[in-house]
Amino acid sequence: MTFYQRASALLLIAVAMSLGLPAAGSRQSSEQTQFVAPVMMDLPDYLRPVTDPAFGTIFTRITKPGVLGNGVACGNKYCSHRYSSAQAWNSDQSLLVITNGCSGGMCFFDGHTYAPLFRRARSTECEWHPQNADLMICVQGRQVSSWAPRTNREDVLFVSTEYHDFHFGPGKGNPSRDGDRIAVRAVRKNGDAVVFAYDLKQRRKFPDIDLEHIGGTNGTCSISPLGTNILCLQEITSGIEQGFIFSVEGTLLQRWMEHHRPGHGDMTVDDDGSEVYVGISKSDPDKYQVIKRRLSDGKVTPLMKYGEAMHASLRALDRPGWVFLTYGGDPDEISAHPDWAPYAQEVIALRIDGSGDVRRIAQTRSTQLDYRSESHASPSPDGSQVIWSSNWGVPGGPVYDFVSRVDWPEESTLNRKEIVTNGLH
Repeated sequence: MTFYQRASALLLIAVAMSLGLPAAGSRQSSEQTQFVAPVMMDLPDYLRPVTDPAFGTIFTRITKPGVLGNGVACGNKYCSHRYSSAQAWNSDQSLLVITNGCSGGMCFFDGHTYAPLFRRARSTECEWHPQNADLMICVQGRQVSSWAPRTNREDVLFVSTEYHDFHFGPGKGNPSRDGDRIAVRAVRKNGDAVVFAYDLKQRRKFPDIDLEHIGGTNGTCSISPLGTNILCLQEITSGIEQGFIFSVEGTLLQRWMEHHRPGHGDMTVDDDGSEVYVGISKSDPDKYQVIKRRLSDGKVTPLMKYGEAMHASLRALDRPGWVFLTYGGDPDEISAHPDWAPYAQEVIALRIDGSGDVRRIAQTRSTQLDYRSESHASPSPDGSQVIWSSNWGVPGGPVYDFVSRVDWPEESTLNRKEIVTNGLH
């Protein structure tokens, strides 16, 4: 770098500091770490984009009670996507699925305009294939199948008379990130609960993992992102849920004895290639913090301090390294505790590298009354859209779905590493 280039860079940094702006390469501004009071606004009209007055993001209400068109209709109490860790969009984001309270089946919307397109009368557990935009992977009764929602064609991949009551999770299961493997929870003829991995591409069933032997009641099981492990959450005693990590061959690799350490989370592959589970801890020493935990050895890394985080989603498969968090809580209580995470009734994106880098996406304005009124934010595969639910401050009122648009700036070419290397700091 020449003298004039160095001087110019120093001048730019000085100007930024004098204006209170983050210096080039800084990971977050002070605005991201300060409490922002809820900004009142009227319920947006259906399908009319509006600007979040707190954060400047564009968002749209995409559901409302009653008939929406093309056979799609919403119930009076709620009409929303299924869950934070369930993929709402297909892989190319051309379709968006709404399942809760929508026509008693699965309702499909345009993934960008949110216009209702069609409805399918299915009550089975189906998840989008992460690579094939035309397909969902479905689990029902005694079979596993692939299903194309647009054409309604279904191909059975596996069927068995030795098991029944197949589940994809239930509720919190996802396929491996290549779409080749899933974990199926089932019941043997003798009544024992088991889980097994199934390879959709090879049509191969892996050995049973006997859930009865570990005690308690199973909550859910899911294949890991690389398809090599299965994570099961098991309620051992009342109110105590532990994590068990098995290889797909059935070897117990890890048992996390603490309650929900973490829970309400999702899995991904970290920067170093290791699989991690990111969620909210409900046990000491990091109770009510957002943490990530490595599947291979259980190592815990805190990501966000004590706060009101409720759900974590890593469904932005094409934007790795970011977890999308749903925060609840009472804004007055949060503002009175400056040592807490400064987020109340918000959706944020947080880097999982431990840097604390945050993107604030939306104020949900949802008054928590019950499970349906929780916002359950879930991103699109590229992270450019985030779907979330809200009763818009009316306890017991209709729960709507909204989609926020997220613009991701390009990484600065003059980051902090370059500043240090070039002797500018």
